[in-house]
Amino acid sequence: MNISPDSLVLWEWGPVRLNATILFTWLVMALLTIASWLITRRLSTSVTLSRGQAILETLVTVVQGQIRDAAQQEPGRYLTFIGTLFLFIATSNLLSIVPGFQPPTGSLSTTTALALCVFVTVPLFGIRQQGLRGYLRQYLQPSPIMLPFNIIGEISRTLALAVRLFGNVMSGTIIAGVLLTIVPLFFPVIMQVLGLVTGMIQAYIFAILTMVYIASATRAHQTSQAQQVRAQMRASDESNQKEQDHP
Repeated sequence: MNISPDSLVLWEWGPVRLNATILFTWLVMALLTIASWLITRRLSTSVTLSRGQAILETLVTVVQGQIRDAAQQEPGRYLTFIGTLFLFIATSNLLSIVPGFQPPTGSLSTTTALALCVFVTVPLFGIRQQGLRGYLRQYLQPSPIMLPFNIIGEISRTLALAVRLFGNVMSGTIIAGVLLTIVPLFFPVIMQVLGLVTGMIQAYIFAILTMVYIASATRAHQTSQAQQVRAQMRASDESNQKEQDHP
């Protein structure tokens, strides 16, 4: 039994290797690309929608609602990134029920790559929202002595994202394979169904944690703006009060 699809080499030519992780990652990307093209090529604004468009609109609405709840911000600028992460992880995990398919999320290299995408994207959103100086100032809060701890926190949460997703997907695949060899078919089928549910939960957790990290990088700017607005309103009220007291 292969613990990771990285160990299953399908083709090799010199230093170039094509393993199961790369192959199945390409298959998932191709499947999502083709499905997106088929659904979006004939979008309709009428009352009657195709089944694919209805599913797509429902999915987008749900993701937008989750982003809005997690970040307390408008979801438009984050929808593409968060939605892509969720769809890729969820599709990879759901396809594990197909015989012979090994989910690329069961490879530490894939989950590390996804976590690195989050690691790079979070500061990009933060810098875009606050500016470079404003974002870097967060690492000195509440005191400059916290700088190394804040940096370690950024690295550790990236590592946690990768290891959590890899461990849950890999363990589910191994348990199902072991049970299939020692007990009748019925029980592994139940475990496989539970594995699909776990896979969807892991996709949801990964997407939500990513949104929480982005929100923490951008919310400081929102708080600062709100404080400025409240200060301006307070100053305006005081000015109006003075004008009323001294006509």
